[in-house]
Amino acid sequence: MLILRGILGGLAQVALIAALLVIPAGLVAGEWLWPRAWQFIGVYSAALLIAIVFFAWRAPASLAARLRPPATAAQPLANKFATFALLASMGLFFVFIPLDVFSWQILAPTSGPVSMFGAVLAALGFGVVIWVFWENRFAIPVVEDQSQNGQRLVDTGPYAVVRHPFYAGNKLFMVGICLFLGSWASVPMILLVIAMNAVRIRIEERMLVGTLDGYEDYRRRCRFRMIPGVW
Repeated sequence: MLILRGILGGLAQVALIAALLVIPAGLVAGEWLWPRAWQFIGVYSAALLIAIVFFAWRAPASLAARLRPPATAAQPLANKFATFALLASMGLFFVFIPLDVFSWQILAPTSGPVSMFGAVLAALGFGVVIWVFWENRFAIPVVEDQSQNGQRLVDTGPYAVVRHPFYAGNKLFMVGICLFLGSWASVPMILLVIAMNAVRIRIEERMLVGTLDGYEDYRRRCRFRMIPGVW
């Protein structure tokens, strides 16, 4: 059943993020009940589950697409490596935050207002990601040709601003997490994730130009890949 698969997948994602944040905090500082982390985990869990139920009801094809594994046996080795590198960089990002907050303390912690601003940024980033899934039912985790499934070019909504709005929303979400959890020094770590995104974008766009009608023209019309006005 799709909604059950979605809920289980969402809970697995939340459990992984919780482990990456709480286990380092617990090991280095005994902060197994780190309040900020558990607040984030609780709110994110609720928002994610609400989104999953909504998509199962209103856009099941989009939810089914997102539940696909991030790699398949048929993928070229370069695609698999790019996917693994991207996921590994995100894992390092989450682990870096508690290590900085409780051990390294590279920079002064964020103030209360900045932390709340981070919460707003995280909410906005999450909203962009949900908007992407609503707009494009072909936004799957794996890079592959979907022409046999009737894939069409999507250039509306967030896709009118950047060519890869999922990555853009995800990075805004990550900046928000850094600020909310109190680590300024974690923000530059996002550059590592962006670098891995750039590798994956290169692979993805090379495939889309060859398989998706109108994508080359779309690349000329929509100049920016992930960061509006920058790149």
